[in-house]
Amino acid sequence: MKRGRSALAIIALATLAVLAVAPLIGPRWIDPRMLWKADNALEARILWDIRIPRVLVGFLAGMGLAVGGTAYQAMFRNPLASPFTLGLASGASLGAVLAIHVGWNKLLWGTPVVTFCALTGASVTLVVVYGLTRLRAELSVATMLLAGVAMSFLNTSLILVLQYAVDPVRAFHAFRWMLGGLEGTLGYRDILWLAPVVAVSTLVLWGLRRELNLLSLGDEWAAARGVSLRMVKTLILFVTGVMVACIVAHCGPIGFVCLIAPHISRQLVGPQHTRLVPAAALLGGAFLVISDSVARTILAPAEIPVGVITAILGGPFFLWLLLTRPLSWEWVP
Repeated sequence: MKRGRSALAIIALATLAVLAVAPLIGPRWIDPRMLWKADNALEARILWDIRIPRVLVGFLAGMGLAVGGTAYQAMFRNPLASPFTLGLASGASLGAVLAIHVGWNKLLWGTPVVTFCALTGASVTLVVVYGLTRLRAELSVATMLLAGVAMSFLNTSLILVLQYAVDPVRAFHAFRWMLGGLEGTLGYRDILWLAPVVAVSTLVLWGLRRELNLLSLGDEWAAARGVSLRMVKTLILFVTGVMVACIVAHCGPIGFVCLIAPHISRQLVGPQHTRLVPAAALLGGAFLVISDSVARTILAPAEIPVGVITAILGGPFFLWLLLTRPLSWEWVP
């Protein structure tokens, strides 16, 4: 227990260091000592209006994805589970691709209509998966998984049809959106609606830490300890689903954060969700901020979508996890 607390403190300090340094990194390094000089107004504006908001959005997105992955891994009792397992990413992509192909490129309440369409697509997928699971069984883990896989295939098929049927320019814009990225962040508007969703959802899931501990041991064990399986699973499903849907709607489907951060956190602080949830939140946020810093500097002035960077890092990690961890649904952390 003492080791877990120490590891959590180290993760927190490392995250603060990443948040302090990341805004200074870019195609043009910003010396913090120059910000207080009157002849460096351009550097100050770049820092405060572009880089800091982007870093904060990246941290919030990584935090939400990691916490969502932690909750779903406990509910599914499998270290390979993630919110994308239920088709949320493909649902959001379908909504965004449809909006791009129709030409809905206007702003609504200061937010692109594409973002609202992506949120709608993810939400509809979540409701359908929940409805199919309730119709077939009492929120069975296996049924939920199969429903999510089915919706992912359906959404992906519709995306392919849309991509094939439209002109190449719109198809390219849709493809670029599906790679994920934070380059659309300008100013603090996006933080104002993303931060409350991520913060409230994270607090709710941390409040369910006892239930997550018991669910990770099995439904029978949790039920025997007084956990209302239907209520708790429904709450986890929708709280996590709405949070991830909001993140994907803004940033696109950035993969592997919800897989890498929870697993590494579990190795560092242990399986108890009292420490695991905050550790995964901090580590996930720092991981996405670092990945985005690499994405916008490695080929500067060109920029690589951050989803590509996380996929490059996550692919080998996923293979290592696949070969070294048990894959049974009765996985015990």
